[in-house]
Amino acid sequence: MTTAEMRIQAPEAVETIDEAELYLKLLPLACARIVELGCGAAKHTRTIAEQGRPASILACEVDSIQHEKNLTIDDLPTVTFVPAGAQAIPVEDGGADIVLMFKSLHHVPVGDMDGALREIRRVLRPGGLAYVSEPIFAGEFNEVVRLFHDERAVREAAFAAVRRAVEQDVLELAGQYFFNTRNDFQDFAEFERRIVGATHTRHELSPELRERVRETFERHMGPDGAHFVMPMRVDLLRRPA
Repeated sequence: MTTAEMRIQAPEAVETIDEAELYLKLLPLACARIVELGCGAAKHTRTIAEQGRPASILACEVDSIQHEKNLTIDDLPTVTFVPAGAQAIPVEDGGADIVLMFKSLHHVPVGDMDGALREIRRVLRPGGLAYVSEPIFAGEFNEVVRLFHDERAVREAAFAAVRRAVEQDVLELAGQYFFNTRNDFQDFAEFERRIVGATHTRHELSPELRERVRETFERHMGPDGAHFVMPMRVDLLRRPA
């Protein structure tokens, strides 16, 4: 695949999966030295540590509140949680077999995205893989969130940065994968807690905006909650050998 063939989205992709199905099948996780950039609440970290059986995971997070919570996790012996971001990865040159970014590249400041991808190249061994998973700016869930947090520009910037990295031979493109994931909520209170109240981004909604968000969200409520399908893209990159 050439950069001319790279796509930011694929509306025809209709399969809905748990993303773990993709990365557990796609990545050589067993015995790998893994760096995860933006590990969040360590959901994927746990899945990979328990099912992928890597040698180690260095789970990096810039949100200090979430990082402190992660430090209380004591049942993942191969995982080390550190306060760090993609701009300065605390790993020696060539010290990683795999770098993971789950919905985190678009959170890197736009001016730092190119440098972050060069930093990923630095820490990867030759032939090592970078799995960059990004939400696509589309879908019903996006229509709710964009009312108070419009990420169109930063998501487009993240894709553009990946394309530049491939064009400039910083990283090779090993493939693109498009799919949908589920995002379910019991009620609006759960949405407020998980999304509006996320500690990695400060959201301050006026009473009027909060009511608009609530009304838009509740159009999707059914007897068992609100269920959204979110389109996703994975750019699988490789450090040239």
